[in-house]
Amino acid sequence: MSQSVVNSEERPSSSPITRGVLQALPVVMGYIPIGFAYGVLAGQAHLSLFSTLLMSFIVYAGSSQLIAAGLFASGQPMLSILFTTFIVNLRHLLMAAAVSPYLSRWPQAKRLLFATELTDETFALHSLQFAERVPGARQVFAVNVTSHLSWVLGSWLGFVANTMLTDVKPFGLDYALPAMFVALLLLQIHHVKAVGVALFSGIVAVVFQLLGFATWSVMLATVLGATLGVVLESWTNKQSG
Repeated sequence: MSQSVVNSEERPSSSPITRGVLQALPVVMGYIPIGFAYGVLAGQAHLSLFSTLLMSFIVYAGSSQLIAAGLFASGQPMLSILFTTFIVNLRHLLMAAAVSPYLSRWPQAKRLLFATELTDETFALHSLQFAERVPGARQVFAVNVTSHLSWVLGSWLGFVANTMLTDVKPFGLDYALPAMFVALLLLQIHHVKAVGVALFSGIVAVVFQLLGFATWSVMLATVLGATLGVVLESWTNKQSG
């Protein structure tokens, strides 16, 4: 993805919106198949097309939407679905807090709009680029809007196709999202410390998952991994100073 970022930055004649759209293409390639899977599950859970797309517009979070579709299908109460979705999406607070310092010069309304469009994948893309340079708002929002629209498109395609599909597992669509995360992770590893933090975070997430903390495993692994990264960075700076 960094290659695509670099290539788009190397086109001085391209508009900021074009550069943002080009940057979002790797995310789009992951969002359409996963959104498709969500649309199929939502249709099979007897959600209407309006409700299916409304969730993709408002909630805009793959994991929580897939979970919500399953809860709708099993007839869980609305309060339980809302609470589960809220818990699963709590990690977005951490992601927004992490990139907020880079956007401190933006008006508050613009930062709030940016936060509503932030997902795991766009966070990875933005944090990778913001560490080097914060592009203009039009380019940043072009990334977010392109990614969001691709998610809605995938949801719509899946809903339309749900009457023809009884099970999406044979298609292996669930592989697209982990594969995209692996690619985003590899692009952010530039030194040995990052390798150690990535391995530590992955192991912690698996351990918490096996211990039965499936909902909290990613968030706990993120906090502990980030803490380890800060400790290692501080220790390294002291040694070099």
